[in-house]
Amino acid sequence: MSTTGIELKTRHRTLADAVELVSSMRFAITMFVMIMVGAIIGTVVKQGDALNNYVNQFGPFWFDVFNKLGLYAIYSAWWFILILVLLIASTTFCIIRNAPKMIKDMRSWRANVREVSLRNFHHKTEWTAPLPAAALAVQTAERLAHAGYRTKIVDKPNGILVAAKKGAANKFGYIFAHSSIIIILVGGMLDSDLPIQFQERVLGKTPFAGDGLIANIPKQHWLAGANPTFRGNTAITEGQSNDLVLIPRADGVLLQPLPFTIELKRFKVDFYSTGMPKLFASDVVVRDRETGQSVTATIEVNKPLIYKGVAMYQSDFKDGGSKLKLTGFPMHGSSSASFPIAGEVTAATPLVRDGESYSVEWSDFRAFNVENLAGNQDARAVTKGQTLNEQFAVTLGKHTGSAAQNANNKNLKNVGPSVQYKLRDKSGQAREYQNYMQPVTLDGAEVFLAGVRANPNDQFSFLRIPADEAHTVKEWMRLRAALADPDLRAAAAERYARRAIPTSGAALVGQLQESASKTLDIFAGDGKGQGGYAAVARFLDKIPAPKQEEAATLFMKILNGTMWELWQAARAQDGQAPAAADEAHGRFLQMATNALSDSVFYGAPVYLQLDDFVQIRASVLQVTRSPGKPVVYLGCVFLILGVFAMFYIRERRVWVWLRDDGDGRAHALMAMSTQRKTLDFEHEFNELKAKLPQSA
Repeated sequence: MSTTGIELKTRHRTLADAVELVSSMRFAITMFVMIMVGAIIGTVVKQGDALNNYVNQFGPFWFDVFNKLGLYAIYSAWWFILILVLLIASTTFCIIRNAPKMIKDMRSWRANVREVSLRNFHHKTEWTAPLPAAALAVQTAERLAHAGYRTKIVDKPNGILVAAKKGAANKFGYIFAHSSIIIILVGGMLDSDLPIQFQERVLGKTPFAGDGLIANIPKQHWLAGANPTFRGNTAITEGQSNDLVLIPRADGVLLQPLPFTIELKRFKVDFYSTGMPKLFASDVVVRDRETGQSVTATIEVNKPLIYKGVAMYQSDFKDGGSKLKLTGFPMHGSSSASFPIAGEVTAATPLVRDGESYSVEWSDFRAFNVENLAGNQDARAVTKGQTLNEQFAVTLGKHTGSAAQNANNKNLKNVGPSVQYKLRDKSGQAREYQNYMQPVTLDGAEVFLAGVRANPNDQFSFLRIPADEAHTVKEWMRLRAALADPDLRAAAAERYARRAIPTSGAALVGQLQESASKTLDIFAGDGKGQGGYAAVARFLDKIPAPKQEEAATLFMKILNGTMWELWQAARAQDGQAPAAADEAHGRFLQMATNALSDSVFYGAPVYLQLDDFVQIRASVLQVTRSPGKPVVYLGCVFLILGVFAMFYIRERRVWVWLRDDGDGRAHALMAMSTQRKTLDFEHEFNELKAKLPQSA
C-alpha cells in the first residue's frame, strides 16, 4: 500500500501538498506517535491536581512552562485536541482514497486475465478432460462452488474462463479498522470537556475556589444545565440529598446542576477482618424535577445507576459530619490540667490557650485505620545532626486497593479510630494533625501516635507518646508539665544528688545538684530556645572533641537519673505513690524522655485525645454524562470486526482457462493466487489440484 496521500489536480500547489500530506500514511503514523507521547506524559504527570501542588513538585520556573504547554490537563489541551482532529482527518482521507478501490476490487472477477499470464503463476496445473469446454466449464464451476467459491463463467475469443473468488471480505478489515479509529476518536471527543472549555472561554465561566452557601455562589461559576457532557463528583450525607455535581478544575471547581435530586437513604459498608473495606454501596432515591417521578436503586462499585443519560457510580465514601468528643492536654507550660472539647467534621471549633486564639478545623474522622505494623515497614524519618539530635518520627504505611484482597496478612492491623484536624492561629497559619484514639503496639510497647505535618503534600510524622499502666497519656502529660516547672526541676535535681551521693559532704552534693539542675534546664529548654536532644547536642558541641564522648555519657546518665526523680516528684505533688523502680517503669521513662525531646517539633499548644464519637458517613458518587460512550462501543465493534477480517479471512482467487482440443476433449489450465501464502493455502491448492481434473 502506498504511503503517499491524495494528489489533487489543481494549480494551487500549497493546497495540493497539504492534502497529500494529511492524507498520507506517514502523517497518520506521526499523529499516532504524538498521541502516544501525550498519553505517556498524562500518565507520568498527575492530571487535574491543584496548581500549588505542581508548584511544589516542579518549582516556579518549570511549573509555568508546563502550565503553558497544558501538561496538567493534557487530554483537553488545545494541541492534543488538534492532534486528534488531524488524525481523524488523515484517517478519513485514507478511507476516501482506498475504500472505493477495495470495494471495486472485491466486486471484480478479474476476468481480463489471459491464458499466457496464468502460466506465469507459481501455483498452477493443467489437465485434459473427455468433455467439451462448455460442459467442463459448468462442471468446474460446480466443483469450485462446492468448495465454497463464488464463480462466474466468461466466454473468451479463444476459450472459456471460469473465475472464482473466496474471502473477498478481507478488504472490509482495512475499512472497518480505519473507520473504528475515526469512530473511537469522535466518541472520545464527545466525552471530552470541550463544551466546558467553550463555556469558560466564550461564556465567561470561571472555577470557584472559595467556600460558603451554595445559594450565594455567583452565576459565573455555574455551568448550563443542558451541558452535553461532564464528569464530576457529589458527596451526599446519609438522610440528605443533592442535585449538584462539582467538576474539578486546576484552580477550583465548576458547579454542574442536575435535572434531578439524589437522596441517600443509607450507606452500607462491609469490612475484612483487618478493617479494610471490601464492599460499599448506597441506597438512593432519585427524584425527577420535571415529572416528580422517583426511582429507588442501590449503587455499588461497578454497578452504576443510569437515569436520563446520567450515570452515577459508587466512587468512594468519606465522613459526613461525625460528632466528636475529645480531651485537650496542654503541650506548653507547667499545668497538666485537661479540658473537654467537642467538634464536628467539616466544621471548626474556637480554642483559646495562653491568651492566644486558635481555630480547630476538623478535617476527617476514620473509624478504621488499617496499618502495616511489620518491623521492616516502620519507617523512621531522622533529622540532621548527631545521634543525640534525632527526631524519631514514625510514618505508618497506609494500604488500600490490593491490600484489601489480602485479608490474611498478619502485618495488617486495624489500629482503631483517628481524627484529623488543622490548628490555625490568628495569622492564618496552620498545621495539620492526625491523632489516634487508642494506643498502638510498636516494638513491644504501647504508644499513642500523634501525627503532624506542615504541608498537605507531606507524609505525617508521628510523635510516640508512651501509654501508662491505665492505657492513657496522663502520666506522660504529668511528666511534661513537671519538666516545664522550674521548682519541680530544682526539687528533682536535689533528690537526684542526695540519692547519688548520700554520705558525701554538702559541697559535693551541691555540685552534683547544680549539674543535675543545669542538665534538666538544657533538656527543658529553660525558655531560651528548643529543648530536647537538639539542645543537648548544641551544648555538647561546645566541649572539645576529645572529651565529647565522655561528656555525652555523663550527661545522659545524669539526665536519666534526674528525669526519674522529676517523675517521682510530680507524682508526689499530685498525691500519687512513687513508681516502682523496675524494668517496665524504666522503659516507660526512656520512651517518655524520647517523646519529650520529639515534642518540641510537634508545634501545637495542645494535644487533642479522641474520647468518643458518633460516626456519620457520606457517599461519594461520580456522576457523568457521556454521550460518546455508545459511539466508542460502536468503534470497538468495528475494530474487532476489522481485526478479525484482516487476520482470519484470507482472500483466494482461482482461474480455470478451458479450450477445445478438436476431438471432443477439452484442455484446462488452472491458476490460483492469494495475498498471504500459508500452509493452509498450499493444502487447499493441492485439494483443488486433485479434485478438479476428476472425471464426472
